[in-house]
Amino acid sequence: MFRVVRKMEWHPTITELWVEAPRVAKKYKPGQFIIIRMNEKGERIPLTVVDTDREEGTICLIFQKVGKTTFQISLMNPGDAFMDVVGPLGRPTHIENFGTVVCVGGGVGVGPLYPIAKGMKEAGNRLVSIVGARTKELVILEDRMRAISDELIVTTDDGTYGMHGFVTDALKQVLDSGEKVDLVVAIGPAIMMRFVSKTCEPYKVPLTVSLNSIMVDASGMCGACRVSVGGVTRFVCVDGPEFDGYQVNFDELMKRQQMYLEEEKKALERFKKEHPEAFQGVC
Repeated sequence: MFRVVRKMEWHPTITELWVEAPRVAKKYKPGQFIIIRMNEKGERIPLTVVDTDREEGTICLIFQKVGKTTFQISLMNPGDAFMDVVGPLGRPTHIENFGTVVCVGGGVGVGPLYPIAKGMKEAGNRLVSIVGARTKELVILEDRMRAISDELIVTTDDGTYGMHGFVTDALKQVLDSGEKVDLVVAIGPAIMMRFVSKTCEPYKVPLTVSLNSIMVDASGMCGACRVSVGGVTRFVCVDGPEFDGYQVNFDELMKRQQMYLEEEKKALERFKKEHPEAFQGVC
């Protein structure tokens, strides 16, 4: 069993958990993820590791409450335990001294971006970080990102905090500034990463994105996470989760993310009736 040791609510829809998983904490590298399951009947879902405490043997998970399982997990408190925590999975981020690296995170995508950005800074890169959210209350990890960045730009869609606009607006400003950018790393909703790719394309700057496809077994066997990259079928769980952003077929990815939408809605409605306490403060 994998015990929850700490919990923090960033927002009624965003939760942070620190979970005992000593072997995962020991082996984890930036960019990798885990598969968790609450109990024997629980859904297996992927979550990216945000941070680790190797001495304590814990890993940090930050997730947004979207479907039945994430709302269910949000009810866990210190002392509760997951049945399964499998990982670390996926290929770790390739980190070296590229020069100037721009890390772009949207929403809870800032969570998995943080260890990558930290690794890039520790490798000697000049780090420009751009973090965005719909509104001020949904901005996460600002202090931690600021502490590791040479420059941090915060954007909000509604202008309630930082720069009024999208992360792509801030990214374009950086790319237009005249400073040579050697690599862009983007993590967030698929639609955000798609527009980051379009923003970067005229500048021909190398671009890495981390994909958030549907996963079941995370071993490459089920095929649920398949995506077209450069016209070739790849499996996000074993070939990724990171790929060249210019090569990803985002239209196909977004369609596949909607495959089980009706089933997900029904499961969420049933859970809402059974556990209304999980939805307090959620619009």
